[in-house]
Amino acid sequence: MLSSLMPTSLKRNGKALLYASLITACSYSIANSIEQEDIPLAPGYAALEYDLPEPGSYKLPIFKTAGDGTVLTSTGKSSRLYQEFANKYVLMGFIYSNCDDINGCPLTAYVFHQLKTAMKSDPILAERFMLISLSFDPENDTPEKMRLYGNNFKYAGNVGEWKFLTTDSQKALQPILKSYDQSIQQEIVDGKTSNKFSHILRVFLIDPDKQVRNIYSASFLHADSLLNDLRTLLVHEQAPRSEVANNTKELSSDYSVANSNKQNYQSHEYNSNTKAVGIGQGKPADLLAILNTPQLGLPKVKIPADNPISRAKIELGRKLFFDRRLSFNDTFSCAMCHIPQQGFSNNEMAMAVGVEGRTVRRNSPSIYNVAYAENLFHDGREENLEQQVWGPLLAHNEMGNASVGAVISKIRKIPDYKNRFEAVFNGHGPGMETVGMALASYQRTLVSGNSAFDRWYYGKQNDAISQQAQQGFKLFSGKAGCSSCHSIGEEHALFSDNQLHNTGHGYAKSMNIRPEKQRIYLAPGVYQDVDTSIIDEVAAKPPADLGLYEVTQNPYDRWKYKTPTLRNVTLTSPYFHDGSMATLEEVVDFYNQGGVPNELLDPRIKPLGLSNDEKRALISFMQTLTGHNVNTLVSDAFAAPVGDITEQDPSWIHEQKLHQDIGMQQ
Repeated sequence: MLSSLMPTSLKRNGKALLYASLITACSYSIANSIEQEDIPLAPGYAALEYDLPEPGSYKLPIFKTAGDGTVLTSTGKSSRLYQEFANKYVLMGFIYSNCDDINGCPLTAYVFHQLKTAMKSDPILAERFMLISLSFDPENDTPEKMRLYGNNFKYAGNVGEWKFLTTDSQKALQPILKSYDQSIQQEIVDGKTSNKFSHILRVFLIDPDKQVRNIYSASFLHADSLLNDLRTLLVHEQAPRSEVANNTKELSSDYSVANSNKQNYQSHEYNSNTKAVGIGQGKPADLLAILNTPQLGLPKVKIPADNPISRAKIELGRKLFFDRRLSFNDTFSCAMCHIPQQGFSNNEMAMAVGVEGRTVRRNSPSIYNVAYAENLFHDGREENLEQQVWGPLLAHNEMGNASVGAVISKIRKIPDYKNRFEAVFNGHGPGMETVGMALASYQRTLVSGNSAFDRWYYGKQNDAISQQAQQGFKLFSGKAGCSSCHSIGEEHALFSDNQLHNTGHGYAKSMNIRPEKQRIYLAPGVYQDVDTSIIDEVAAKPPADLGLYEVTQNPYDRWKYKTPTLRNVTLTSPYFHDGSMATLEEVVDFYNQGGVPNELLDPRIKPLGLSNDEKRALISFMQTLTGHNVNTLVSDAFAAPVGDITEQDPSWIHEQKLHQDIGMQQ
């Protein structure tokens, strides 16, 4: 039957399959309404006749700010257009369901369908990109009609989002049309208003900052060119820090680098553009969706059977993670050692500093992708996140709480948590188990893959990383031997074997083996080489650290430390368990010399003989391991409350008396 409905020109041009899909998607009335046999098809229906430029080799300027307005979803819910954008890249087309111009709304449907199909094989698109079809015929295209219209496209799959929106009236629609310069006119037939509209097809590519980056007409609406434009925007989004730091507009919306901008720090004109957490600057993310969306290069996160994940549990854990009231004096949260905008680690300090400035003897490890860790802490003393959280909460030099009971009692008395644990844990209130479960659930959502490396290695996108980085990968998995510990699998790469090794670094520290001069980190971006003897005169002797031995008391475990993941490694300096190496260059030099020899040195550690060019290539490779969604996760962190103490909190009276006593002493 479908063949009998097709225009002759479509049969002649071999478009039978295409037209069948259009009929299925857009209704049989399209075919019945076409009277002409020869219909010139828009370029979007055929293969491109020219080669596209490499993604990222050109720029898409901002046309204008995208318009907002009140819309109705296909379920009839009133919403704002900006809200439906959901902080993603959006391709929005104005359509109406009765359109029978094959180079009009059906063309949009066909191209959108191709993009939806592309999302199946590209998880980055599925997570970062969405499609919106907005009707300009609200009298006919009710929410129910748009729902039914959208159901025709279910065959395109469930990966990625495609929303079908309308408005409740032309009055509500007009401001939206005006903001997009979209002109429509209802046709008059025999002196009567028909159900047909004259309009110029225009489709808008909109970035997460609500800026229109391109506008496509029928002559330029093609899935391949649009995907190229979108990937170009994603490439520029992943620009190196130095490039971002030189662009104040980019910097203002990039949470992942905002507090790491140390360019020209020593200049009087220095401006950090630092954002403060907890004042509503961020954008909440759907963390459960991020956790459940497959990410190129990463396996599926294993959720413990006794701690099933839920959106409410994640939200509770997120609140606890940023709440300063969980420390004994209401001043220190988990996020103050694992700083979101510093790679969920701490770029400013080699070793962490806890509550009241109490020194911690180890570096704050990043918690990106901590969901995959099989052992936790630098010495591997814990094996799951539910248990791990209590270490920092109770450590005297971290959050300083006296006991498990003290933490639980305090949470029970904080009004913000009233009934929240009970709602999440089926009637169970705050306890050692439920607090651990909630915090673990939030941390498990901090998964970050789909890096440039993943797109090149697993996605087979040949141009995703540079030739230098590709050479670096060959060294990483060959001559340099890095992958023997920072493992890479056939389907995914955690860049960690989840084991502990003696590289000689801990041994050198323990035996006080040091160079004559040491590079000292004076301030962000400022270093100075200082004689070790001078440092000894003014510095306290560092505490002993024997690594895994402190857990097992097995002499053969001395100076063994956990293999850290290299994902997001450029965001998580300084390096090693004591944060003693500030740059990747220092790390590569350490391994190139073969670590520090000792009787328990891991046999895989040996001199590498890398040239300077090879070392640069290796670092170039590691720079490709930054996950595509770090900005989304950090922006979400900026939207989290930080637990400011209020009059209703249990410590309020104590705090007030303390301030009064200090005032009297002064």
